[in-house]
Amino acid sequence: MARISIPLLGLLYLCCWAAIAEAQGNMKYKDPKQPLGARVKDLINRMTLAEKIGQMVQIDRISATADIMKNYFIGSLLSSGGSVPAPKASPETWVSMVNEFQKGSLGSRLGIPFIYGIDAVHGHNNVYKATIFPHNVGLGVTRDPNLVKRIGAATALEVRATGIQYAFAPCIAVCRDPRWGRCYESYSEDPKIVRMMTEIIPGLQGDLPVNTRKGVPYLSGMDKVAACAKHFVGDGGTVNGINENNTIANQNDLFNIHMPAYLDSVSKGVSTIMASYNSLNGVKMHANRDMINGFLKGNLRFKGFVISDWQGVDKLTDPPHSNYSYSIETAINAGVDMVMVPYNYAEFINGLTDLVNKNAVPMSRIDDAVKRILRVKFAMGLFENPLADNSLAAKVGCKEHKELAREAVRKSLVLLKNGKTASDPSVLPLPKKAPKILVAGTHADNLGYQCGGWTIEWQGLSGNDLTEGTTILKAIKDTVDPSTQVIFNENPDTNFVKSNGFSYAIVVVGEYPYAETKGDSQNLTIPDPGPSTITNVCGAVKCVVIVISGRPVVIEPYVASMDALVAAWLPGSEGQGVADVIFGDYGFTGKLARTWFKTVDQLPMNLGDAHYDPLFPFGFGLKTQPRKSS
Repeated sequence: MARISIPLLGLLYLCCWAAIAEAQGNMKYKDPKQPLGARVKDLINRMTLAEKIGQMVQIDRISATADIMKNYFIGSLLSSGGSVPAPKASPETWVSMVNEFQKGSLGSRLGIPFIYGIDAVHGHNNVYKATIFPHNVGLGVTRDPNLVKRIGAATALEVRATGIQYAFAPCIAVCRDPRWGRCYESYSEDPKIVRMMTEIIPGLQGDLPVNTRKGVPYLSGMDKVAACAKHFVGDGGTVNGINENNTIANQNDLFNIHMPAYLDSVSKGVSTIMASYNSLNGVKMHANRDMINGFLKGNLRFKGFVISDWQGVDKLTDPPHSNYSYSIETAINAGVDMVMVPYNYAEFINGLTDLVNKNAVPMSRIDDAVKRILRVKFAMGLFENPLADNSLAAKVGCKEHKELAREAVRKSLVLLKNGKTASDPSVLPLPKKAPKILVAGTHADNLGYQCGGWTIEWQGLSGNDLTEGTTILKAIKDTVDPSTQVIFNENPDTNFVKSNGFSYAIVVVGEYPYAETKGDSQNLTIPDPGPSTITNVCGAVKCVVIVISGRPVVIEPYVASMDALVAAWLPGSEGQGVADVIFGDYGFTGKLARTWFKTVDQLPMNLGDAHYDPLFPFGFGLKTQPRKSS
């Protein structure tokens, strides 16, 4: 065996060390002092095809392990509605889960961190004890961009507190037909209001520095999250309000109704945009190269990444997934950069790899997608701070955020009627001191109902155990004078109401929770026993009806029997905001951001239509003055 002298071994060691140091020193992508573009270019030049395609994949957390993240170079994870590490999981449990996955990604050859996305659409709504803000349908009523910006900032803090860096929000759909099951995710039928509300983006991401280049994604710090403007484009204009249906729009309607909020979102530095399930004039949006590659990336110069919706690529065929290779090729070539697979990642990776090797998807398209994904990750500081800690845990459901949600509830309420007839005295605000009052209705003492869909579970829940919050009944009891007796009867008969000598009644009824297609409705009636509760109570005693709904519903047959009517939309966890206003601590200020129809056969009907004949017009809302002592 040949001998090697100790000095020679030392020389070899020094040479190896110098070579490694030089290689590390040349890794520009790891150097935060390098320009962002240089970091992206350096990293992508080092990546294999497998590493590039892995970055384009987003899978649900239930499909992932640390080893899968490492071995398949997965670029992103998500929690779908209800996909949680444990029931009622704490922020610390979320952080631990995210970090375990992240350690897998960091252990890969190039150590590219993944980004975790979640539907934080009215607060961090998947997470136990998080603040649940009113859904967008109520926020549009406020016409208050500063309010939604503050809500965005609060949401970002709560999302970051769980280790998550990416929110699938805001929805900037312009809902033109309330029969659509996602109408409550839309701020208004009026694109001007929707444009105002894109101010939530700098709330989520931070204010753009002066002279920032248009279209470049931006995140101001570790207390902010990447935002996602969705769903591009025309999701709120489908025929008959049918979810994922075809939107028929001429150039005028497309660019004056459905597109304007995207211009604002891009100019405010939104990091990502989600493609929509719907078709536009017969072309599926996930396949619409002219709109994604052409208009969004070309004309608008959007530099972030375009993400598919959940199995949106699969849905390019009917039945879904029946020709997956075709769907992958079509969507990627159309400009979709990251695909929410969300389960069978190996099939997607193999399929896209095969398409690239066959030149059906050009390498330039892969590189464009990966550059966009990396650009967002670098802009977020994800390479410098890939792991989360528990320093923000106390922000989840904190007092300041609950007070903000309560303010949002107050400002989102719309007073539609106040007095049996125009000549009768006003009923609201109600006196806090009364011998005995009745509270009735399915929605008076049900936190799940008042939060609606996308709360803890995708479709929402019933009951008061889903998370923390204040029901409207609890809020009433906490607000009235201690001497006032509050009787709750969910669905009383007329005899009960007449025989108990109530001073007045508050009836809280509305829609049960739903999300997406399950919310599509061609009748928009208040479900039973809501109508009978209104009839039984309002026929026997002075009554205030509060409607909890994600949209205008059929109410005309019952309005005459009511003394007062309030649209409360889906107020979220802070029901105290309702009591604040109906008892006069604050005045009613909200104005309808949606037209309230008389009958469903009028639909679609929006402000400016020739056949416009509403029950309550767009912009309607009675006002009251605060009454500090009552």
